[in-house]
Amino acid sequence: MWKRALDRAGVRDPQLRRDYTDQRRAVRRFATAEYAAARILLPAELLPHVVAAVAFMHDTDDRIDRGTPDERAAALIEWDGLVRKALAEGDSALPVLRCLARTTERHPDVRAHVDEFLRGCEREVAWRSIADDEELRQYVREYSLPALMLTACLLAPEDAATRTTFTEGCHLLIRAMQRIDFLEDLPEDVRAGRHGVPVDAVTRHGADLTRPGHALGRLVEEQADRAAADLAAATPLPTLVAPPYRPFVRALVGVQSLRLDAVRRAGASLATRPSGPSAPAAALLLLREAARRIRNQGLYREWIFLHE
Repeated sequence: MWKRALDRAGVRDPQLRRDYTDQRRAVRRFATAEYAAARILLPAELLPHVVAAVAFMHDTDDRIDRGTPDERAAALIEWDGLVRKALAEGDSALPVLRCLARTTERHPDVRAHVDEFLRGCEREVAWRSIADDEELRQYVREYSLPALMLTACLLAPEDAATRTTFTEGCHLLIRAMQRIDFLEDLPEDVRAGRHGVPVDAVTRHGADLTRPGHALGRLVEEQADRAAADLAAATPLPTLVAPPYRPFVRALVGVQSLRLDAVRRAGASLATRPSGPSAPAAALLLLREAARRIRNQGLYREWIFLHE
């Protein structure tokens, strides 16, 4: 299956095939559920390029998330130079950047989102706290959305107006996902001295983020409600993409609902332990979408034939 995916993605060079395979192993290790969804639900020719984009995003985040603010800023400057050099020359000493360069050749839209993502990384490096919902929205616009669009642009519709609507839907989705992320990772982020729950909300509820309590429970419920509103507004996203991509997008949106359910169940206990979606529920969701994809294979083949 993977060799066929590389063939269909146009990755013929033996060294590049090894590079993409290395990135696949890395993505499968740090994003097991997401890789499984892409592997099962996306067309084979898209899978290596999704892997390359996700691997690049993760590598970037890992490089700029260690050390003092000054050390992170310096790491970003160095990484920015390496990325831009790789894209300009079409080659790099680093496998992750060789794959990114190849993917941007095959899918030029990715390049613009790489530029936006690197600019957004400046905000990711600099922030220490999120003052209020407006600052959270700004953080999402500048960093989280460009990160999502590295892969989402590979699924974007061709029509300009529909593409705009698709991007707006992605914005709503990632805003919900980011708020859920900040709740799921609360104990780890508090220990690191940099949590993403808006400070004004913490103050308004009088919540102690280090221990369970009624105030923290109310805070979690409020933040979950706001994530749910954005997630509900993003539910039309699957209808905006081409038929072969709809099972994956439906699964992506569906998994966020499972994550949100887990956050609500955890409530104030998020102070001491992280949360995550139910593994059986997530597996059932993927199986359901996989079955739906198989039933619709004829429709997908017809769509591909008409667009070749």
